[in-house]
Amino acid sequence: MEKRLGAALILVENRDSVNKLNQILSVHADVIIARQGIPMHDRGVSVISLVLEGTSDELSALTGPIGKLDGVQVKTLMMKG
Repeated sequence: MEKRLGAALILVENRDSVNKLNQILSVHADVIIARQGIPMHDRGVSVISLVLEGTSDELSALTGPIGKLDGVQVKTLMMKG
């Protein structure tokens, strides 16, 4: 299967989900090229941006479980490349 470049933007509204989120990210560290976390204290949220490289299945295996976490939203963009 062809590898793709992608990006994911994660919005964390529920801090109780952070430990589980970090576990998911650690399990899939092989597809994460870069990670940036931005705490937005004035809004009570944190934003994490990821640059990813992997097959469609690998990227979905990462983002799918994140989207199921309570108080966490994820949006992804995948490109061929």
